[in-house]
Amino acid sequence: MRALLVANPAATTTTRKVRDVLVRALSSELDLELAETAHRGHARELAAQATADGIDLVVTLGGDGTVNEAANGLLTAGPGPDVPMLAVVPGGSTNVFARALGRSRDPVEAPGEILDSLRAGRTRLVSLGTAQARTDEARTGEQGTAEGWTTPRWFVFAAGMGFDADVISRVEAQRARGRRSTGSLYIGAGVNAFLLGRDRRRPPITLEASGEAPVDGLFLALVSNVSPWTYLGARPIDPSPEASFDTGLDVFAMGRVGVVRMLHHVRQTMAARPDARGRGVHRWHDLGELTLTSTRPQGWQLDGDHLGTTTGLRVRSVPDALRVVV
Repeated sequence: MRALLVANPAATTTTRKVRDVLVRALSSELDLELAETAHRGHARELAAQATADGIDLVVTLGGDGTVNEAANGLLTAGPGPDVPMLAVVPGGSTNVFARALGRSRDPVEAPGEILDSLRAGRTRLVSLGTAQARTDEARTGEQGTAEGWTTPRWFVFAAGMGFDADVISRVEAQRARGRRSTGSLYIGAGVNAFLLGRDRRRPPITLEASGEAPVDGLFLALVSNVSPWTYLGARPIDPSPEASFDTGLDVFAMGRVGVVRMLHHVRQTMAARPDARGRGVHRWHDLGELTLTSTRPQGWQLDGDHLGTTTGLRVRSVPDALRVVV
């Protein structure tokens, strides 16, 4: 089996030693090539070339951003039988997609698990999502369509508009100054965004879904393709516990809330049996598509990557989009 290992040397927990162990282990049974990413978007380029070259398997070593780029590269021309399989080795700080596939958090153990799965034929098709941003406020450089929306971009586990994207933007700014990605960094960014941001006081977002009445006055809209939505260290944060690779998309949204109620809902999402409900909370399960619009520009994110601001986001579920090693 021909395989390509796409390694991100800048990922939080990725080291040269881990990469070398991974290469030796996978090369024992696979015809393996190694490629290291050198810039943003490089994993997408490498995965797209792997598809064109007829590679059977792409393995990523990095965080969720590396997985997202690889998935977008593999699916450049859309789902199909000629798209390579994807296997994931956790090398970032959170690794939501890898955990959703049942992968060990230890990257040294992951290659043995991948080889065992390949021998046993443990692969499956998973649903993914696509998102398009309205181009009037989309990030400079995004390719627009004739209808005024960016071309669809794939996400593997989460999309969002509003508060969560603001938090990610603040974290990315801190990381650009040399800070490491830690739980405390996200907590600090979340507290600052909630207390200092204006959007939760004058929520600007409206959600529309087929067959559902529009809901406006939202400052946060989390779209989940899997449960949990993310982790704080080892602790899952799970606003949409019914989300699954086997169904459509789930959404957790919030309207205007104060500090006390916000803390209450956060605790609900982190409970042993998460079930966040109550005033200001809106939830949807198994949606095929939805649209988020805003009266003023809002940040948006896919798989934890901040992608700029927009006043609209179209999100769609695509069943059986990609075959993965589980």
